[in-house]
Amino acid sequence: MCDLHGCGTQTQLAPIKLDSTQRRLFLQGLACLPLATVLAYPELAKAAAASTEEVSISLEMDTKVQASLALPAAEKAPAVILIHEWWGLNDQIKAVAAELANLGYVALAVDLYGGKVASTPDEAKALMGDLDPKIAKETMVGWVDYLKKHPRVNGKVATLGWCFGGGWSLNTSIATPVDATIIYYGNVTKTANDLKALNGPVLGQFGKLDKSINQEMVSGFEQEMDKAGKKDRLTVYWYDADHAFANPTGARYDEANAKLAWERTLEFLKTHLGT
Repeated sequence: MCDLHGCGTQTQLAPIKLDSTQRRLFLQGLACLPLATVLAYPELAKAAAASTEEVSISLEMDTKVQASLALPAAEKAPAVILIHEWWGLNDQIKAVAAELANLGYVALAVDLYGGKVASTPDEAKALMGDLDPKIAKETMVGWVDYLKKHPRVNGKVATLGWCFGGGWSLNTSIATPVDATIIYYGNVTKTANDLKALNGPVLGQFGKLDKSINQEMVSGFEQEMDKAGKKDRLTVYWYDADHAFANPTGARYDEANAKLAWERTLEFLKTHLGT
């Protein structure tokens, strides 16, 4: 079972170190730090998250949903829509959006929980269990449409999600055309008929030690992609790591593999969206 400190048995990792001067300069906006370092310190993630702008759209029945938007320096840029883990839209995910904006993308971190953020596994499980898939699907389609029409977006949109959000990254790309899909250890149990709707390439990143999002599930996904005629559109990477290996606040964080996965993420975005 996952919690805020990771999934399963805690792994003893060397802490990410940051001296007081580096922290102070970052909080003052006078220094840049590696993304993993920012995410590992709550006050730094909060500061990065504060640079995003809250935006909203209306769904059917006038239901409003919110997201956090981060804009790049460029007047026109490709967009990345980020989907949070089962905890909800927290400062960590908003900070990743801010980082992507610094790298030249319009980044939108969506909220599928109506502003609620869990602090315990039980709360997270309850929030995920209360999610209405139909509303979530409508929400994601609405946000993709929002980005495609945004004056600062050049028309290209990718989805990116982790765990719960990884599954919804794929769900979104099936529900509406996007230019690229990135999945970090998300549920990929789909049929070939589902996957025929995919428009762009897919990048999947998984941990060999993950007992839930495992080899059996991913192999089935690869087979169904092949049946759907999408085999050449799928790239899968396996890491000697566990579930949530890319989360610096988690006990199963793997610095080297997380760094490599992020580099591959950025390369994938550059290849299929440009900057």
